Amino acid sequence: MASSLLFLAFVFLVAAVLIVPILKRLGLGEVLGYLVAGVAIGPAALGLVPDAEAVLHFAEVGIIFLLFIIGLELKPSRLRLMRKAVFGGGGLQMSVTTVVLAAGAWWFGLALIPALIVGFSLALCSTPLVLHMLGERHELNARHGRLAFATLLFQDIATLPVLAAIPILASGSLLEAGWGPLITRILIAAPAVVALVVGGRFLLGPMFQRAAATGSREVFAGASLAVVIGSALLMDMAGLSMALGAFAAGILLSDSEYRHSIEADIEPFRGLLLGLFFMAVGMTAKIELLVEAPGLVLGLTGALLVTKAFCVMMAARLFRASWSDSLNLAMLLPQGGEFAFVLLTAAGGSFLLDSATVELLILVVSLSMAATPVLYLLHVRLIRPLLQPAASKPEFDMPRDESPRIIIAGFGRFGQIVGRILQGLKIPYTVLDIDARHVQVVRRYGNEVYYGDAARIDLLEAAGASKAQMLVVAVSDVESSMRIIERAQKRFPHLKIHARARNRYHALLLMRANVSYLQRELLPGSLDMTRETLIGLGIPRDEAQHAVDIFRRHDERTLQRQLEVFGNERKLIQNVQQAASELEQLYEADEDIVMKPDSSEAGAQEAPRHQPGNRD
Repeated sequence: MASSLLFLAFVFLVAAVLIVPILKRLGLGEVLGYLVAGVAIGPAALGLVPDAEAVLHFAEVGIIFLLFIIGLELKPSRLRLMRKAVFGGGGLQMSVTTVVLAAGAWWFGLALIPALIVGFSLALCSTPLVLHMLGERHELNARHGRLAFATLLFQDIATLPVLAAIPILASGSLLEAGWGPLITRILIAAPAVVALVVGGRFLLGPMFQRAAATGSREVFAGASLAVVIGSALLMDMAGLSMALGAFAAGILLSDSEYRHSIEADIEPFRGLLLGLFFMAVGMTAKIELLVEAPGLVLGLTGALLVTKAFCVMMAARLFRASWSDSLNLAMLLPQGGEFAFVLLTAAGGSFLLDSATVELLILVVSLSMAATPVLYLLHVRLIRPLLQPAASKPEFDMPRDESPRIIIAGFGRFGQIVGRILQGLKIPYTVLDIDARHVQVVRRYGNEVYYGDAARIDLLEAAGASKAQMLVVAVSDVESSMRIIERAQKRFPHLKIHARARNRYHALLLMRANVSYLQRELLPGSLDMTRETLIGLGIPRDEAQHAVDIFRRHDERTLQRQLEVFGNERKLIQNVQQAASELEQLYEADEDIVMKPDSSEAGAQEAPRHQPGNRD
């Protein structure tokens, strides 16, 4: 028994390691890679797994972990900020697409409730696939990327009540025997939901606090797993979806100070089990249907892609998105999604849909997911350039190599100060900035600025990076900054890199990258403001400056210590608390700090009420 389980685990791991990287390199995504791996080892191909259905039922645990992570990331404050795009745009897209697809399923002969479930299931899109495509092209922050994320977020939320409703809808006795059995089911489920919410609110915090106090990562990980599995089992005992319980537990912990540590502990299990789920779906997919009825399967796949693309575009236009953004969304979201597998499988297991229909629809969804990356690639290369003429989206400039001593990446408020001083000292420099409109504005004032992405090696080469002495990275986006630094260090190791740190997290990343110098953009101004605040309270200027100097030196030491525990939230929290205590002790022990207000009128007026500063 043990050897057979080990053999199955070995088969799954080898199939994933061999096939998933190939599909990912082709730009088709990890999800499709797992599906193909499942097909390869399933009954349709090599037949290495004898009982694919049993594997599928076990692998549904991966969906539970996925929904827990989604709930964990869904902070109520974040949802409030995005409520218009999520519930407006996402709700509109799901409503329009569900109605159209459900009408089509009803026209094909399904009853009303099964048709609605099919319509809703097919209206869902693949969250990991779409986010992967957007991330590869750095379009997550584009308007169509934000709208796509909001739509996917709404779909993840909307899936939960449908999952919870399927067992109730499937119980024919509940609907045929009147309201009694249905009310009984609700009376059982309601206390379970209340117990989960109330218990989670008051018990989860102390539980994780005690687990963290042990200092054992294994104990903390065990507590995280216990919460996920326990909440899922509670909902299952109440006759509801296990995924609903995990999702609710995630939301309850989304504002917890342990959220990142919990997510880090759960993520490996989620990834493995979700990959296993997709492989199990691939194993159970009836590939022979494509051979037996290629016209039907390919026709339904094409109809799904076209119908969803049209519905997504119309919903986006009703939400007042531009035609360009609407078309981008239509090409991003025409596929079926992984939750369609979950809902269709659950509907089949509850006998709301027959097995032949479920098998056909799962195959159609899988093929639609395979087609989407190819369709979006064609859209980006062929259609999008026609909608965005060269005049509105200029090509990157090719800078002239004038042997500058310094290259500045990013010419916003921070970079401009560096440039103005260098210009005043007549030190040659070259500027690269990725914002085309900003470049046009800055050029009007006589600055030599080139439009280009400093992360591109060819542009850095053309700007003279091989001969320059220093690269100043002044971009505000953390991801872009680190990408520029990583590539510049590999290609131009002689360059000294001075970088702007947007925040403390960015500073730690820069320290780990061993840049020559970093400057936290808000630190100098904050320290100056603190000094003037103390002086405004009547504290002598020398004491105020001394207090600020102590803080600066102490903060630099603290930052070095935090670098050693970077990525471990629990130890980072302990470090911050320890640093605060140390700072108090430093101030108490320093004899030069009296911190008594200067009673003299001169002392009180020592600091000017207003010192004009540079607006940049």
